[in-house]
Amino acid sequence: MSTAGECQIAWRALKVGSLDDVIGCGTCLILAPHPDDESLGCGGLIAMCAAADRMPLVVILTDGAGSHPNSRDFPPDRLRALRALEVREAAACLGLPPDRLVLLRQPDTAAPHGGPAFAAVVAQLAELIRDQSACTAILAPWRHDPHCDHTAASLIAAAVAESTGIEHLAFPVWGWTLAAETPIPAGPAVGCRLDISPFLGAKRAALKAHRSQYGGLITDDPAGFRLPPALLSVFDAAFETFIRP
Repeated sequence: MSTAGECQIAWRALKVGSLDDVIGCGTCLILAPHPDDESLGCGGLIAMCAAADRMPLVVILTDGAGSHPNSRDFPPDRLRALRALEVREAAACLGLPPDRLVLLRQPDTAAPHGGPAFAAVVAQLAELIRDQSACTAILAPWRHDPHCDHTAASLIAAAVAESTGIEHLAFPVWGWTLAAETPIPAGPAVGCRLDISPFLGAKRAALKAHRSQYGGLITDDPAGFRLPPALLSVFDAAFETFIRP
């Protein structure tokens, strides 16, 4: 048992490693709960992989259509299409070809944690990995990120790793914003930080592509989601953090 503050301090103190230290000698599958999580947690890694001709596979678990549930201008079908367009633009900013982006379109805030739908997603990802002989790791959010879809992505990644025998790594997203005293049922962090400074410009451009999440585009839902400045400041940095669950 530890606290969120202790985890955050430990993450910032992790050694700086190479791309091989993070994903092994091959490439990886990145499982993002929503469109934008791929850019927040792994934008630099994606760009680094693309530059090294080790093209990752980026899978978006949910459709992201729950970010503005009260908007009349952007009802779910329109918002779903917009968020798909945004993540494609973000991927292009990072050098990822369209055929390396997969949208699973699970319902936002209702990604499966178990049962037949969970098993179906695990089987689909395992098949994708087996078709990619060079895939050596699957990356998904930290298990203790305070969002149900992030938990689902973590559970799915763990099951896929067990099924395929590849490495499972985690990247914290909302875990960076937890209050320091929040209890966390986890031990000391093991992993490394990746220096993404050569790719920070690409990451910033990818994040900006998710314009619906910045609050200026969809204006008729005051309660709609907006990326908080505190979160954005964490990820506007020269390092990304990857830990072993």
